[in-house]
Parts: sequence; C-alpha cells; structure tokens
Amino acid sequence: MDFRIGDDTITVNVPSWAVLEARVRERFARRSGFALATINLDHIVKLQASDAFREVYAAQDFVVADGYPIVWLSRLAGRPVALVPGSEAILPLARIAAAQGVTVALFGSSAPVLAAAAEYLEREVRDLEVVSQIAPPMGFDPAGAEAQEMLRQISASGARLCFVALGAPKQESFAATGRRIAPDIGFASIGAGLDFFAGTQQRAPNWVRKIAMEWLWRMMLDPRRLFGRYFKCALALPGLTVRALLLRLSDRRD
Repeated sequence: MDFRIGDDTITVNVPSWAVLEARVRERFARRSGFALATINLDHIVKLQASDAFREVYAAQDFVVADGYPIVWLSRLAGRPVALVPGSEAILPLARIAAAQGVTVALFGSSAPVLAAAAEYLEREVRDLEVVSQIAPPMGFDPAGAEAQEMLRQISASGARLCFVALGAPKQESFAATGRRIAPDIGFASIGAGLDFFAGTQQRAPNWVRKIAMEWLWRMMLDPRRLFGRYFKCALALPGLTVRALLLRLSDRRD
C-alpha cells in the first residue's frame, strides 16, 4: 500500500505479522540492523506537513500499518495489509530476540517506566535480557550529537534490538540516526508501548480495540491533548479515501 505525500511515496512494505517476524528473524541471523516504523493517520498528517519527517520515513526499512484507517484505506485501494500495532509488536519481537540470543535496549520515556517495562519483559519472555535502559532528557535532539553518543552507549552494551518510545517524529528520527551510527541494531519505534507495560498509561480494553474505537477511548482519557490531533486526522481522511479509490481504479485499467 502506497501513500503519495508531496513528491514522496510512503509504502507499507510489511503487509502482515508473518512477514514482519520473518524479516526480523532474517536480519538478526545476518547480524544486520533495521528501522521499523508503524504508520497511522497521525503520522500521515505529520508527513504532509514536514519535509524532514518524510526524509526520516524514507530511512525506515520496515513500515507496518498501525491503525484501522490505514488498513481500511489499503482494502479500498485493493492492496490490503494487516493491522500491526506498534505496542502489540513488542512482545513478539522480544520473543524472536530471546530465541536468537539477541539482547535488548529500551530507549525513551522515563527511567521509572523503562525499569518497570524491563522487569515486565524479562518476566514475560523467557531468556530475554534487557542490557541497556536510557531515558533522554527533555529537549533531546534525536539526530544530534547527544543522540549519537547515546547510540554508541547502546551499541557498547551489546544490544541488537532497541525499542524506541519517544513518539513521532522523534522516535523515527532517532531510529534513522541509529541506522547510521549503529547499523547492526534493529530499532523498533513503539510509541507508548512501554508505558502500557509499566502501568503508567492504560490501554483500551480488548472489546474497544475490536470495534476500532481505541482512538475514542484515548481521546476521552486525554481530550485536551488529543482532540486537535484527531480532528486533523479526520480532515485528512476524505482526501486519502479519494486517492485510495483512484489507486484501485488505476490498477483495474492496467
């Protein structure tokens, strides 16, 4: 599934859980790194507004669909992809890492969240070892000299999988920087996933997620912060719908 944004094309190039897991296993086996981004409507709005964010997204090796609107648009375009939320990818990726002897780093959020998340992950995933935990300071530049030094610390720890919990666009920018500084590490941008494990944020119940209303649940919990974000997403949706339909029609003509 492709999204044309300005002069750039953002492609959801990992269409399912099975493909993601196979590609991650293959990268670990080759001792090769990667950057994983989880695209949603909020990311698309930010991509439309920022050339720098589009450049960062172009540096991501894997892009999955994190949000039902992306899945629905892919189906409308006739190029269906499966839902692969970033927060739900953490445990499967951690299990793959443990099975292949890959140690893990946690980056972002806050020191207490990272400590609680590390304890949770090592308890839930047999043989998993979290060897690095770094919570950057406020005002941290994910592409600056400080970020590069932190990346060297992660590399020195021996970690080859790093979960990045900074939120967009910082986490994707940090992952793109990581691909240059520490090319043997896999960077997975997972937003608030570690906060869910630590219990500092509450995720929507399963039944809410199944009816695709997690966005409403989140907005009710934090309306001041999220109303504007979701309003911008709603404004972007009609144009994306038209483009998806045109993509389907162009495929039929071919």
